[in-house]
Amino acid sequence: MEIKLYEGLMLLALNDEKGTNEGHYIEYTGAAAILAELLLSQRIQVNKDNKDKVDVLDDSPTGDPIMDEALDKMANKKKPDTLKNWVMALAQISKLKHKIAEQLVADGIIKADEKKVLWLFTQKIYPEVNPEPEKHLKREMRRLVLDKPLEIHPKIALMVALAKSAYVLDQVFSKEELKKHKQRIEQIAKGEELGTIATDVIDGVQAAVMVATMMPAMMAAVTASTTACTTSTTSC
Repeated sequence: MEIKLYEGLMLLALNDEKGTNEGHYIEYTGAAAILAELLLSQRIQVNKDNKDKVDVLDDSPTGDPIMDEALDKMANKKKPDTLKNWVMALAQISKLKHKIAEQLVADGIIKADEKKVLWLFTQKIYPEVNPEPEKHLKREMRRLVLDKPLEIHPKIALMVALAKSAYVLDQVFSKEELKKHKQRIEQIAKGEELGTIATDVIDGVQAAVMVATMMPAMMAAVTASTTACTTSTTSC
């Protein structure tokens, strides 16, 4: 069973037994993975002659609800936008993580369940029921990093880059392996051994994740400034 990049990312982020999400910035890396699928399937392209804006080449249904929702948003935008901005925009799709998880549920890879949190709140969880797709993905990622094959599969390389941004590489490699092969992983994550499409996606996700990591600090600074203005006798 071939899974999409964003589905693979979700599988790596989910705890196999608990079904809880243990990744970081999954909305942003998931959005980048959706864009990667659209790029690789030649539904969209990055227009280097128009300030790296994304052009929609084919907005007909893909048969994948998540990709179709993203493609519809892009096709209906009045002016084209950059890949980085689309990562940020698609990350705001309502319940994106759960939509991705539900597709994996439909394919029988995980199951949907609920658990009580502090006896008050209900949390959706997605324990794994068919481990084979994730095992296959991990094998391919390990082969790419550890065996250094001459032929590099773009999707697997992108999975390494996305997994690094989501901080889930420790689900694939041991601490010793991550340390020993750090340079190799960095090369793959930066797209140094890939084609233009992969590099475009990697650039987009890195920029978007950087903004995402800065947002809490930015919001805290704004809140502090507003509070200071409210309590101060001087004008701000």
